[in-house]
Amino acid sequence: MSGTHSAQQAYHNNMVGPVMRAGDLAMAVIEAAKVDNPGKEVFVDDKRAYIRIHTEHEMVLHRATIEDELGRPFKMNDLEVDLSSFAGQIESGDNSIRFYFTKKV
Repeated sequence: MSGTHSAQQAYHNNMVGPVMRAGDLAMAVIEAAKVDNPGKEVFVDDKRAYIRIHTEHEMVLHRATIEDELGRPFKMNDLEVDLSSFAGQIESGDNSIRFYFTKKV
């Protein structure tokens, strides 16, 4: 049993992505995560007040994709307003944000 638990914990430790306050932006980020990370499974854990959006090892979100999903202009630093937490390391710029791990467990 402990071997299975260790494997599950290691898998969980490799998950990265934002934890967002529930709302329109979170819904747009979920869809953008699917579009911007082709071939990756995007997991959504909806806790009503907040939504954890994660995938394994690396997630990239592009401003243009979020704008397409929102249907309006968007600035990447506006993400910080609804970003309550995140898993992994973070690298942000004007046109994209990246959640990642440099080491895999």
